[in-house]
Amino acid sequence: MSDCASAELLERARAVVPRLETNLHKGQAGRIGIVGGSVEYTGAPYFAGISALRVGADLVHVFCCQSAATVIKSYSPELIVHPVLDEHCAMAKMEKWLDRLHVLVVGPGLGRDDAVLQNVTALLKHCRHSGIRVILDADALHLLTLDVSLVRDLNGAILTPNAVEFRRLFGETKSIGDLKEIIGRNVTILEKGLSDKIYDLTLTNQVYQLAPGGSARRCGGQGDLLSGALATFYCWALNYPLESNPALVASFAASFLIKLCNQEAFREKGRGALACDMIEHIPKLFQKHFEHF
Repeated sequence: MSDCASAELLERARAVVPRLETNLHKGQAGRIGIVGGSVEYTGAPYFAGISALRVGADLVHVFCCQSAATVIKSYSPELIVHPVLDEHCAMAKMEKWLDRLHVLVVGPGLGRDDAVLQNVTALLKHCRHSGIRVILDADALHLLTLDVSLVRDLNGAILTPNAVEFRRLFGETKSIGDLKEIIGRNVTILEKGLSDKIYDLTLTNQVYQLAPGGSARRCGGQGDLLSGALATFYCWALNYPLESNPALVASFAASFLIKLCNQEAFREKGRGALACDMIEHIPKLFQKHFEHF
């Protein structure tokens, strides 16, 4: 992507950020849902949720397995935790909350338990009919390898695979036409790597290769931070009436911000940099590059 195109997308990303005004009420700047969290993986939904909040969302709900709930609650009192994901009646308990949310992130720490994946399958079918916008990451992408029809033409969905997950889903193809054959239209793919790529199957039918960024330190949790940041930017872009391609702008903004956070954490901590170090840099880097003054 040219410097000119990057500058344009950055300006569009700044434009969607809502101004902080005293007449706003809690929830207007973003109500995000995180669907994930199992006995083995409790950090991932925390990282996704706290990064959404640090970027500027007002509220984050985490829908997790019962075994993960207490641990996730102990990480932060800012997260609203619902221990329902592995229950037989999970959808009935989640449904009353879903219509209140602007964007769902499905996958961080999800695991591959059959009962949980069945509940997530039901959730995605609900989202198709209700119109809730969904970001699919981690083990939610594994679910798509089992049944790609769950995401086909799922309006406004964003997939965030790394290189390995991309190949599992799509093989070696990078063609927009081939991708549309597999998952249809109205879906955006943010492929993570040294140079993130955005495949826009919604409006422009182009591939945007972003500038290289981040560092050589590949600690766990970075993808979860990206998905949480992406959810908040996506919420804002969807609510900004002048933005014609919210998924593209949100994907660019989240990639840009999280790579800067990785650079800053690595500059300070070097090989010992962790995802929690990256979180600490979100507010100041957001303020520098996105805030209205």
